Amino acid sequence: CYYGMRALLTLYLMKALRYEEKDALEIYAIYTGLVYLTPLFGGRLADLYLGQRKAIFIGGILMALGQFALMRPETLGLGLGLMIVGNGFFKPNISVMVGQLYPAGDVRRDGAYTLFYMGINLGAAIAPWITGYLANEPRFGWPWGFAAAGVGMTLGLFAFLFTQRWLQGVGLPPGREASPNAALTLKDWGQIIAVAAALAVGVYTVIQLWPSVRFLWSPAWLSSGLAAFAYKACVLGILLGLFLWATERKAETEMEEMHQPFTAADWQRIGVIIVISLFSVLFWMGFEQSGGTLNIFADEKTDRVLFGYKLTTEAFQSINPLFIITLAPVFAAVWTFLARRGMDLPSVSKQGLGLILLSGAFVLMYFADERAREVGKVSPFWLIGVYLIFTVAELFLSPIGLSLVNKLAHPRIASLAMAFWFLCTAAANYLAGIVKHDIVEPNGYNLWVFLGLTALVSGLIMLALTPVLVKMSHGRV
Repeated sequence: CYYGMRALLTLYLMKALRYEEKDALEIYAIYTGLVYLTPLFGGRLADLYLGQRKAIFIGGILMALGQFALMRPETLGLGLGLMIVGNGFFKPNISVMVGQLYPAGDVRRDGAYTLFYMGINLGAAIAPWITGYLANEPRFGWPWGFAAAGVGMTLGLFAFLFTQRWLQGVGLPPGREASPNAALTLKDWGQIIAVAAALAVGVYTVIQLWPSVRFLWSPAWLSSGLAAFAYKACVLGILLGLFLWATERKAETEMEEMHQPFTAADWQRIGVIIVISLFSVLFWMGFEQSGGTLNIFADEKTDRVLFGYKLTTEAFQSINPLFIITLAPVFAAVWTFLARRGMDLPSVSKQGLGLILLSGAFVLMYFADERAREVGKVSPFWLIGVYLIFTVAELFLSPIGLSLVNKLAHPRIASLAMAFWFLCTAAANYLAGIVKHDIVEPNGYNLWVFLGLTALVSGLIMLALTPVLVKMSHGRV
């Protein structure tokens, strides 16, 4: 559902709705940024009130409705809004339930998450081929691509509905006894429908009121791209803080260690969380060019004929997940091999190496772009090479982020620490969409050079800071 639509969005805005590239990338930036921010709200509401199962159904219903709304140009904003809110309820809770199936210390948990991660990437690899084919086929067109993603989400919800007996009672609302065969009740379904309907109405209301209140989000006096980004980050941070404050009282009753004072070691670990979160912004700002500038490059500057078969532009979005499926087991085996011999790298140094590797992908993109200027369109192997490097860099960095935050955060601020991580991820996705037209081009820089140098320098700094950060973690990195 998500990856099938993500492969279409920028191209749909530019080709079907005739948006300028700058405006299309800005919409992509806002969408992907908020998609990574709303899971904090949905996850917290599930923990305190709904339970994971109800939240997943609420999120899935809204996401399916969002995809169907995208079939019509006049409901573009409504569709994106429903997708953003729905993903906030769906994304964090489906992941949490995997862990809940196993008791603490169960050695099968890592294997379960590996299967789960591979399943996500299998879907991410298949979806762009289906949605891309339908969108580009004259008999169908763009609406059918979005409809296919909506049908995929609907089928997923039915699969979840009819396999509840395998969930061993996990994911039920807080306080309810988790018997092995427990299922959602008729009252639960009434609440699911009521909450989903209320949220859908809320999204529609915001869309209708947006023209009148947009000046609060984009004041006219903010002329520079970085200033606008800083302002919006502050606005979101304030809203996030108010939400956490409003839900904190209920959380306090469930947190035995809530009132334990911070030690010097706790404060140092907080410092490590801040550092790794800020560096992750620089990584994802580059990596998330995939659905924006790299998607446009595939469409406009790439000869998409591979081994005699013409690929759709959207099919290039399948390359990264295919490499993930292939390489993730190899990396898992390598890390295990090194750990058994006492040669494993600290997690923060892996993050630094991931950034340095990412810079190599942008070196390759620079030469691909220069080649395209000379000959018009370049071989698809340029982008395949870029996505291969992206994947290796991702495997160095991505699996450790949330785990590190979880390990380092004091229970008293566990939610706040996770909120900061998600806020940084959201900021990175937003920056990915605006960096070309609002930051790079106005200052006369080359996009690929800027992204490559940013990743390289930040990666080297991260490696240099590794001994300090390992010491500040007090044994948790």
